[in-house]
Amino acid sequence: MSADFIARILGMIFFSLLGAYYGGIALGGLIEGGRDLYAIILGLLGALFGLIITPMITIRPIKAIRNRLTQVSSRKLVAGQIGLVSGLILAALVTLPLSKLPEPFSLFLPSVAVLLFGYLGVYVFVVRANDIVSLFGRGDRPGTGLLDSASSRSILMDTSVIIDGRIADVARTGFLSGTLLIPRFVLNELQYIADSPDSLRRQRGRRGMEVLAQLQKDPSVPVRISDIDVEGARDVDDKLVILARQLRCPILTNDYNLNRVAELQGVPVLNINDLANAVKSVLLPGEPLSVKVIQEGKEPGQGVGYLDDGTMVVVEDGRALLNTEAVVMVTKVLQTSAGRMIFARLNGDN
Repeated sequence: MSADFIARILGMIFFSLLGAYYGGIALGGLIEGGRDLYAIILGLLGALFGLIITPMITIRPIKAIRNRLTQVSSRKLVAGQIGLVSGLILAALVTLPLSKLPEPFSLFLPSVAVLLFGYLGVYVFVVRANDIVSLFGRGDRPGTGLLDSASSRSILMDTSVIIDGRIADVARTGFLSGTLLIPRFVLNELQYIADSPDSLRRQRGRRGMEVLAQLQKDPSVPVRISDIDVEGARDVDDKLVILARQLRCPILTNDYNLNRVAELQGVPVLNINDLANAVKSVLLPGEPLSVKVIQEGKEPGQGVGYLDDGTMVVVEDGRALLNTEAVVMVTKVLQTSAGRMIFARLNGDN
């Protein structure tokens, strides 16, 4: 049962009892013998009122506040808490002389001072959050202060990038600055894949579980699993995009469809495939290259080999050097959607 349904039932019971009580006690004496009638009528009206209104005054405001808090950065949240405490301390100092004033000023001015100074404290500290960070940080060194560590950005991880496995090696290099955030619904999808009856999907899911365990054991890689969820969306990709917009953080993935959808909605994406292509060695036509020819090509006389990063090298007239290491000359580099292909010819020294 949802919280909304439970709130409706409890509200219906409470307001029906309240209506029956006031109908029988307060209004029952107006007409002789009308106590039970008024109790039943107002009890039914109270039940209807509670069934409709209760979620609007209980569950929904709490959800709205919770969603709003998820959109506030930890930097502003911590600064706002410090501002609230500072404002209340000032209000306590001011309320003492205000309470000595003659009535009616002594009755309401202290409460006004508490509200005013509390609001001003939160407003000023949130607006000057960056200055507060510099005060609590140690000198000019980033990441050493209390608020600096609290305000480090989060990076949402997709299921595909966990299963891929390369993220463990990338994270250890230190190029990803921030906390790797894994929502509970991503973990649930990973567990669902690991329990799949299909053997291939099951192996992929279990590999993702092993990669996640490695990341959690590595002290140099900050990983956090969060129970935060997104209402109104069922698909994991939709939830990730909405959550990334709320938290103002990037999504780490290698899913092409999720990449496109996120970019169309203005969400930054960190794609592992793009990173892998970016760090591949740059080869220009005319440069020598050492490669082992391991198979025949599609065209007559061609040989095919592969570099350490998986790049295919098509060698003209390389069939004669099958299963041997050869030094070839790069003639053309072709970038395709599937990756990079290198065309080469045999070096004169072979």
